[in-house]
This record gives sequence, structure tokens and C-alpha cells, in this order.
Amino acid sequence: MNVIECVDLGKRYRRTWALRGCTLGFPAGHVVALVGPNGAGKTTLLNMAVGLALPTTGVVTVLGGTPAGSPDALDRIAFVAQDAPLYKNLPVADMLHVARNLNRRWDQRRAQARLAELGIPLKKKVGQLSGGQKAQLALTVALARRPDLLVLDEPLAALDPLARHDFMQSVMATAAEDGTSVVLSSHVVAELERVASYLIVLSFGQVTVAGEVDDLVAEHASRGQQSGLEEIVLASMRESGKEVAA
Repeated sequence: MNVIECVDLGKRYRRTWALRGCTLGFPAGHVVALVGPNGAGKTTLLNMAVGLALPTTGVVTVLGGTPAGSPDALDRIAFVAQDAPLYKNLPVADMLHVARNLNRRWDQRRAQARLAELGIPLKKKVGQLSGGQKAQLALTVALARRPDLLVLDEPLAALDPLARHDFMQSVMATAAEDGTSVVLSSHVVAELERVASYLIVLSFGQVTVAGEVDDLVAEHASRGQQSGLEEIVLASMRESGKEVAA
């Protein structure tokens, strides 16, 4: 089963195509790294997959054929954007209360236990939290929905190295314990090296690489090429004329 499937998917903003002719599947049971330079179409693709934008051309379905943006899809997908929509003036406990009222699937016990484990006080205002704590709160809200698919769009961009490590540890633990499929977009390849089991590279709105990381590594090694995830991505970017951050 594919947790996201795109067929000839395209999105145009006025005269500019942010994504065009995109056909690919994101397989279930993986941590899928969606990699590409800024402007490659990553956020555009994910916004259409979670129902925040409508395609100009083509079709996108989720979780084995459910229309993207449909009520069933929205109940089963949790989305964390880089600018997570947290209310800065609310105490953390009230932020959980708002999220609880907005979602039909909600595990309050899990949310509170996770925040306690992370040492994030329920009485503290969201705006007073550190960047890493805000990211963990956004992730906690997402995980409390018990999603089948967790979509993370550039969640690491504003975090320091320690906060990035802690965030990724939380994502990996969730994937392992709950069997949740994860799609994680980033242009910082080094952060994905130890977590991704499937890789998709976008460049200029087009898919340049898609496959299981182990298979891609073996293929590059058989050619006598450097076969780390970063080297694979950079080789793809060079071929398409654009590079991502190391």
C-alpha cells in the first residue's frame, strides 16, 4: 500500500509551475525522506497530500486510495509544518485542550505523558518555550491524534543540533512502537542519514530519485561510487543542476 500516491500531479501558481508531471508512490511502513533544494516542490506536494491545496493537474490519494483532503483522510493523517500553528499566548495545557476539541481522534493521556517525559510544563505559555520545546509540542499534538501517517514538512530547519537529534529520536520511536508511516521533508540531508529507509529526491518539480535506501546504496556501491545517502542525493542534484545543503 502507498500512503501517498501521485499520478501526473501538478500545481501552478499563476504562470509558475511549482510541481509538474509528478507520478510516484510513498510506500507504507517506511520513514520516507523527501529531499530537494528550496523551491523543488516538496511543500507543494505535501500540502496537496494533506488537503491544504488542490492540484492544478493530476490526482493525489492517501492511505491506499483515499482522496486527499477527504474527512477520512484528515482523521488519519497528522501534519507538522515548519511554522507549526501553535497559539503563543496559550498555556501548554490550553493548547492541548484546543487541539482536543478540533480532532475526533485524540489521546489526552498520551499527550500529557509525553510532555511530562520531555519536561515541558503544562502551565507554561507556548510563546515562552524554546524552539526545541515548541517543535516537540507540535509533534505531541500530532501524535495524540494516533495517526496512520505522520507528515513532517521541514520540522528541523529552525532547531539547534541537540533539538534536531531529540526530535528525530521521537519520530523514530513513534515509527517503531506504533507502526506509523512517516514522510519527512528536508533539504538538510545529513539529518536524515540515520533515519530514512526510503528516499525520494525532487528537483525543479520533478522526481529524480525514488527507492529504498538500502537498494540505492547497493546500486551506487556496485558502480564504484560513494554510496552514503548524502552522496546519492548530491549526485542526483548535480545531474539536475542544483544542490541541497549538506
